[in-house]
Amino acid sequence: MTDTSKHADLATRCIHAGDTVDPATGAVMPHIVTSSTYRQSEFGAPMPYAYSRAANPTRDALERCVAELESGVHGIAYAAGMAATAGVLDLLDAGAHVVAPTDLYGGTLRLFNEVRARSANLQFTYVDFADLDAVAEAIRPHTALVWLETPTNPLLKLIDIAAVVELAKATNAMVAVDNTFATPCGQRPLEMGCDIVMHSTTKYLGGHSDVIGGLNIVADAEVGRQLVSLRSAVGSVPGPFDAYLVLRGVKTLALRMQKHAENAQVLAEWLQAQTGVSKVYFPGLASHPGHAIAKRQMDNFGGMLAFELDGDVAGFMNALRVFAVAESLGGVESLAGHPATMSHSNISPKQRLAMGIPDKLVRLSVGIEGVDDLLADLKWALEASRG
Repeated sequence: MTDTSKHADLATRCIHAGDTVDPATGAVMPHIVTSSTYRQSEFGAPMPYAYSRAANPTRDALERCVAELESGVHGIAYAAGMAATAGVLDLLDAGAHVVAPTDLYGGTLRLFNEVRARSANLQFTYVDFADLDAVAEAIRPHTALVWLETPTNPLLKLIDIAAVVELAKATNAMVAVDNTFATPCGQRPLEMGCDIVMHSTTKYLGGHSDVIGGLNIVADAEVGRQLVSLRSAVGSVPGPFDAYLVLRGVKTLALRMQKHAENAQVLAEWLQAQTGVSKVYFPGLASHPGHAIAKRQMDNFGGMLAFELDGDVAGFMNALRVFAVAESLGGVESLAGHPATMSHSNISPKQRLAMGIPDKLVRLSVGIEGVDDLLADLKWALEASRG
């Protein structure tokens, strides 16, 4: 087995992590194993694989790879990012208490409030994680889980992971971090003391807008064993081709994230200087409230940004030609989203405003196109938004 832990450069590890070379053939990419079942060598002597809902060689290769990138002991792949989030909640007993940020992805809020609060009687407390005193007050002696997004979706708020871990461990609460925006190329929460890292692999890890998937990576092998058992029980596994597509995407993750981050920095600085833009949310800007935290715990500032538009949102969106107006994020192509009608459309207008998400907020997933083309597209759209 190749020891990639000695490779300090994450770009090298993205390519070689998880020892994905096939030992029998020397193939540098794993086979796409579509078999649902596996023949025993003899009666009573099962092989390492028995049934693909429990384990699959292609899925295993992806899990090993991302676990190593996140400095974890085990990866558990799922059919979607929301299935991975649900998998973490499945670890909790009915009635357990969870603390989470007020600014969360709309799908996560829906799972928390509309599904698990009802089906498992989970108790959720939402708090502004910029106020660590408020976080400490929200964490109770019986709190089971502290759930984080950092940077958050869509306001790009930063949470001091190490500080929250210290507060949570005082009561033995687990800490799970949605690391979708940052990726392991931007931050590795397990190295800061977290218990679980979650990814929507649909986004940056897959990177090409052609697959749906999720992953949990754990610091403790027993937690990993529990997640595997729970995943098998509910059947939320990805297919082998989906696992292959994500693994293929991970190979170029470091290269892509460098370009995503470079482009986003240029666009954020340009937008900040424009009339017609009242506020820009990007952790790479010195004006961002979480800039100091981002510099301390992130290796780059990522490819996501948001801004508040003074003019007509529909006029802006309809004028875009390089940016595609679309849901999702993290692909090689640039996307423009409108949280009020897309990622957070299931939340009432009153609640969105309470979260700080105005109707004129635009979220950009900055792709890896030529930055001059992206700037020209935004300039044209801003002019169109003025009418």
